[in-house]
Amino acid sequence: MTLDEIWPLLGLRLTTPRLELRPLADDDIPHYVAAAAAGIHDHAPRTPFGRPWDESPDLAASSARWIWQARVRAERDDWAVMLGVWADGALIGAQDVVARRFPAERTIETGSWLRRDAQGRGFGTEMRLAALLWAFDSLGAEVAETTAYDWNAASLGVSRALGYQPNGESRHSPREGVVERELDLRLTADALRRPTWTLGIEGGEAAARFLGLR
Repeated sequence: MTLDEIWPLLGLRLTTPRLELRPLADDDIPHYVAAAAAGIHDHAPRTPFGRPWDESPDLAASSARWIWQARVRAERDDWAVMLGVWADGALIGAQDVVARRFPAERTIETGSWLRRDAQGRGFGTEMRLAALLWAFDSLGAEVAETTAYDWNAASLGVSRALGYQPNGESRHSPREGVVERELDLRLTADALRRPTWTLGIEGGEAAARFLGLR
């Protein structure tokens, strides 16, 4: 047997006009670490993340640990798929899709980041669309949720352009002594502003069966 046969999520491929998204394999981890270490944002001392993981002095090992932990979350009621985002053969970021109680609630959450030198080129919108089209059309999701701090114009701009609507707010402390206003956003499948291109999906049926969705 091949590893893709044992763990079918690793055979999933999502392709857009400029990008390929695929679950992070072990051989991808050094590329993931290098992309994150190259710099993600210019907001210091602020962080766009729930915690400033990209500032960790132990970035390499902690990234590997996080990827491995996410990989084993592949049960019907609790799963996380960490998709590496590739452009012209280089890993430029990551797009995560997470669900809890999915068979009952049909809701996913997304999170993402892009290497700083890949930002401002529309990749953030394209990779989010890939994740949403996969979730809505292949997995049967009905709602997608995401969050961003009120100052994160780039993330909020992508969400609004795709049809997300405000869904409340909360307070979050990403680091000691800092409290941020976090905006919640919600998108229904029928409200998604779809692209003119068609998402390519390879290994989608096997991935859905592995997640218990068939």
